[in-house]
Amino acid sequence: MSITQIITKEVPIINSRLVDKCPECASKNLVHDNDTGETICGDCGLVVYEQMMDKGPEWRAFTSEEKASRSRVGMPTSYSISDKGLSTTISQVDRDAFGRKLPISTRLQMWRLRKWQIRSRVHSSVDRNLAQAMAELERLSSKISISPPIKEKAAVAYRKALDKGLVRGRSINAIAAAALYAACRKSGSPRSLSEIAKASLVSKKDLSRCYRLLLQELDFHMPVSDPLTYVSKIAEKAGISGKTQGTAIAILREARQKRVSAGKDPMGLAAAALYIACLQNTEKNTQKDIAEAAGVTEVTVRNRYKDLIKQLHIETPDRKTCV
Repeated sequence: MSITQIITKEVPIINSRLVDKCPECASKNLVHDNDTGETICGDCGLVVYEQMMDKGPEWRAFTSEEKASRSRVGMPTSYSISDKGLSTTISQVDRDAFGRKLPISTRLQMWRLRKWQIRSRVHSSVDRNLAQAMAELERLSSKISISPPIKEKAAVAYRKALDKGLVRGRSINAIAAAALYAACRKSGSPRSLSEIAKASLVSKKDLSRCYRLLLQELDFHMPVSDPLTYVSKIAEKAGISGKTQGTAIAILREARQKRVSAGKDPMGLAAAALYIACLQNTEKNTQKDIAEAAGVTEVTVRNRYKDLIKQLHIETPDRKTCV
């Protein structure tokens, strides 16, 4: 019999999670052996604990690629989910692990468990508010093709508004749409207020009011919209070539250097620059076509066109020969 077995037999085993020193010699020099699962005193040799829990994985890996491929983790927390993705979801599949259909008694039991599990997730008014708002954010993001990072920023903005009590007495859909527009503005995504209002269930007036409220109460600092971000969006809708887009971008950069674009609507400036580029490259696109693609009026395109022609001294061919 080894000395370790003799010591283990004579002295009662003590849980190492409850002590931080040896009960025999009061030494704090405890050695944890992960291979044998023992905790041993380094001074007197007493086995303090012999059933240590192995918190590592049940598999072994010898390379970093093998370790990465074998690791199993859950989904990361997400602010765009009402419970951040931490709760358990009981599936509606009425089959066991072998694919066999569950008996009727088990199915009824799972149905009751699923019902109470859903009720427990939204047991307070805040949880119900978040569930409705996150569902609306998901619908809006899917409808106007918003990327997941921007959706996460919108969810964070809505949660801040909810913590400050800004949602009380106001429409949940309006605050959610305003938070999404604020996230788009902050990320530089070319989404206009009219576009989000059209996709949402609220009017543009209510959306503007809620957006201004978020800016004031949450102290958001929005960057100035750049007309360059709207060029490709308008050009794709109007069917304008890449060469013409490059010409329009050069016009807008020159306008920014000469501060012609200060205080002007970025969407109108981008539409006017594209119209000038179409005239220079002899592409058949009228002011009406470009205005409809940009979501502005023909008067706006015409006024911005005159400003750019005058301030930048741009020469264009006769309109009648190009349109």
